[in-house]
Amino acid sequence: MVISLNTLATEGALVVPYPAMLDVPHELVEHVARLLHEHRQARNTRWRKLGCFKQALLTLVHLRKNETFSQLGASFGISQATAWWYVDETLDVLAGWAPGLHEALTGLGEGDYVIVDGTLIPIDRIRADEPYYSMKHRRHGMNVQVIAHPDGTPLWFSRATPGRTHDLAAARAHGIVQACLTRQILVLADRAYQGAGATVRTSYKNHREQPDHYQQFNRDHARLRAPGERAFAQLKSWRILRRARCSTRRISTIVQAIHTLMTCNYSG
Repeated sequence: MVISLNTLATEGALVVPYPAMLDVPHELVEHVARLLHEHRQARNTRWRKLGCFKQALLTLVHLRKNETFSQLGASFGISQATAWWYVDETLDVLAGWAPGLHEALTGLGEGDYVIVDGTLIPIDRIRADEPYYSMKHRRHGMNVQVIAHPDGTPLWFSRATPGRTHDLAAARAHGIVQACLTRQILVLADRAYQGAGATVRTSYKNHREQPDHYQQFNRDHARLRAPGERAFAQLKSWRILRRARCSTRRISTIVQAIHTLMTCNYSG
């Protein structure tokens, strides 16, 4: 199901309306609206120009289409600053529902396995911003780690760290390695995590004279780990994370908010 709204394109001082569609279920907008309604009631919020449904829709447009706040404000008949404030509030509400690391691993234990991987969220930065430059990806960005179920369903996303951070260093810093070791959960990861020890298993390095059983292990390992890519594919289907223009301090909140949207129960 798609939702129709009136989006505005800006060229200089000229604002031209055109019809647009938002490719999210109507139930998802209603779910976010319910969370906002509960939030407003808890804070005893007074009347606002946009109701909970419109505020939810505003935020989903921003996340899904990566439109600027000036475009959003014009589309919904509010100022640019108000659009930013509405989106910022909604992101905080959604991020508050994202699971923590230990919560995400609840119910898992010895005999279970998860997939751990890292990705780069591209950002707008100049060459001088060295901590955000990833040599692996040859671009500026923020490093985000994921723990995924064997079928590729994301269980947990980490906070974002500068793109220069190595995947293994990030996994250790976030407590992933230790948390899985404590529960004796097997972790499948790529060679960027070699040296992690504990319960982390990576493929063997490729050598011409590698024994056949090593090559078979690598094939089996790659087949089991492949579904983990789906978690990041789902995450980056939200265009705001294809090239984030916001402050790097807000990317963690955005990732957590989108995780909530990806896994929420509409019937709740």
